[in-house]
Amino acid sequence: MPFAPEYVALVLRENFEDARTLFFDQLMAMHEAHLVMLAGRGILAATDARRLRTALDAIPRDEVRRAVFDGTDEDLFCHVNRLLVEACGEEVAGRLHTARSRNDIDAALYRMRQRDLVLDLLEATLDLRDTLVDVAGRNLDTTFPAHTHTQPAQPSTIAHYLLAVIEQLERDAVRLRAAYESTNHCPLGACAITGTGFDIDRRLTSDLLGFLGPTGNTYGSIATVDYLLQNVSAAAVALTGFGRFAQDVLQWCTTEFGYLRLPDGFVQPSSIMPQKRNPVAAEHARSLASRALGEALGVMVAVHNTPFGDIVDTEDDLQPLVFLAMHDATRAVGLLAAALRGAEFDRAKLEARAAEGGITMTELADALAREHGVPFQLAHRVVSALNRTLAAAPDRSRAAVLAEVSAGIIGTPIHYSDEALTDLLSPRHFVSVRRTPGGPSESETGPAVGQSRASLEADRRWLADTREALSAAADRLRARKAAL
Repeated sequence: MPFAPEYVALVLRENFEDARTLFFDQLMAMHEAHLVMLAGRGILAATDARRLRTALDAIPRDEVRRAVFDGTDEDLFCHVNRLLVEACGEEVAGRLHTARSRNDIDAALYRMRQRDLVLDLLEATLDLRDTLVDVAGRNLDTTFPAHTHTQPAQPSTIAHYLLAVIEQLERDAVRLRAAYESTNHCPLGACAITGTGFDIDRRLTSDLLGFLGPTGNTYGSIATVDYLLQNVSAAAVALTGFGRFAQDVLQWCTTEFGYLRLPDGFVQPSSIMPQKRNPVAAEHARSLASRALGEALGVMVAVHNTPFGDIVDTEDDLQPLVFLAMHDATRAVGLLAAALRGAEFDRAKLEARAAEGGITMTELADALAREHGVPFQLAHRVVSALNRTLAAAPDRSRAAVLAEVSAGIIGTPIHYSDEALTDLLSPRHFVSVRRTPGGPSESETGPAVGQSRASLEADRRWLADTREALSAAADRLRARKAAL
C-alpha cells in the first residue's frame, strides 16, 4: 500500500534526508559489525557471509549520500536493504537481519552519532580553554575593575577573571566526559525490546563499533533516553556559562568600555557608517549559543511525558534537533575561541579604570581592622564617611579627612600620611595582598594558570586516546570483515 502523499512530503522525505546525512556511515559500519558477529557465531554460513560482504562493499556510498527520496523505500534502512537485495538476492540479504530489529539498530545509530557530537563539543571547549589560559598567562598583572550588580566593585586582574571562566570550562569537560561514557554503550542485540533466542555475541559487536561494551537490560536499551538527555544537559550547562562570558566579551568590545579589540578578521564594517568596527564574531557566538540552548531545551520538552518504550518521539523527528543543539553549541564555542586568540586588551585603560570610583576602599577598611584593631563594621562606617566627605570636597587631604571622621565615629583619630594612603588605596596593592587561595594576587594566579594548563593537557590526552580507540575499532572491523 503506498504512503499518502502528505505523509511522504511532510515526514518521510525529510526523515530520509536527515538519516542520509547524519547516519549513513554509522549504518554501514553497523551492518558490517553485525555480519562479522553472525559469521563468527556460526549463525551465518561462511559463503553467505562472503556474499554479503561483497554486496555491502558494492553499495555506491556517494550515490546514497546524494539520493533523493522518491517513495520507493520507507527510510534509509529500507533503501540500503533494497540495494543489498539487488546485489546478492533476497535470500542472502535477508539473513543479515537475523537477531536484530530496526529498534536496536536505530538506538545504536543515535549513540554512535551522538558520541562524536559530544567529542566535537568537548574539543571546542578545550580550544577555548587553550586560548584563555594563554591570555591569562599574559595578563597576570593586568588590573581591571571587577563588577558586581553591574557596578564597579573591586580591582582584580584579567587573569583572575579568566581563570574563573577556565575553571567553569574544566567542569564542563567533566560533564561532557561523563556524558560520553554514558552514551558509549551498544544497544545492538536488544532487538525489538526483549533480545533474541539466537546465540549472539553482544560484546564483539560493541567492540567492533568502538563502544565500551553493550548496554544492560534489553528493554532499557530501547526505551531509555537518559544518555541523550545527559548529552544535551551537559551542553546546556556549558552554553549557559559560555553565554554569560560572551556577553562580557561583547560589553568589553563597546566604545564605552573599550577594554578589548578583536582581530580584523572577526569584525565587520557598516554599509553606511564608515567609523564602525562591529564585533560580529562575538555576536554570532552569543546568538548561536542561545539558539543551541533553545534546541537543547526543546529536546527535553519533546521527550518529557512520552511512553517508556520504542516511540517515534525519540527517533526520526527528534534526532536532527539533538544534532543541531550539539552542532550549534560547537560552532559557538569554536568561534569565540578563534576570535579571542588574537584579541588585544587595552591594558592602560583597564588599569586606569581600576583606579576610579573608590573601588579600593575595602582595603582601607581591612587595614583599619588589621592594623588598628577597629571592628570591621565600624571600619566600614569610617571609610564610608571618608568616601562621602571626599565626594563633596575632593580637594581636601585624604589623610586629614580620615583622621577627622575616625575621631567622630570611633573616638580616636587614625593617622596615615597622604602618601601612605595613596599606596594603600592603589589597585596593585589591593590585588597583591589578596593571597586568599583562588584570589587575584599573582602568587595565586601564576600557579593557577600552570594548573589549568596541566588540566587542559590531561583532557586533550583523554580526547586523543578516545578518538584513537574509535579509530582502532574501525581498523579491527575492517580486518575482521576482510577475513570472512
